[in-house]
Amino acid sequence: MRTRQIRHKKIRAKIFGTSERPRLGVFRSSQQIYAYLIDDNQGKTLVSASSLEFEKNGLTKIEVAKKVGKTLAEKAKNKKITKVVFDRSGYLYHGRVEALAQGSREGGLKF
Repeated sequence: MRTRQIRHKKIRAKIFGTSERPRLGVFRSSQQIYAYLIDDNQGKTLVSASSLEFEKNGLTKIEVAKKVGKTLAEKAKNKKITKVVFDRSGYLYHGRVEALAQGSREGGLKF
């Protein structure tokens, strides 16, 4: 197993999302970043956002990640979700993952 997968397993053993406080899951590939609000009780994705949804036009990957976080927060507000549990999925909390978290906080999510 790779190091990130081991960290992800440890994190997921402790973090659980409910309908009142869903889990904000992050997936980061080399070019894109995806964020999901997941209700683990029902096993359903409530809201999702990704960098594929808009034009990047000269933005850095970190700026794009922040924009994805804000987009996710706006969609969550429409579904009346304000509190979440942040799941970094084994990624280190810096760079794009940190920017996504800051963007969603600026958008109104609390974690």
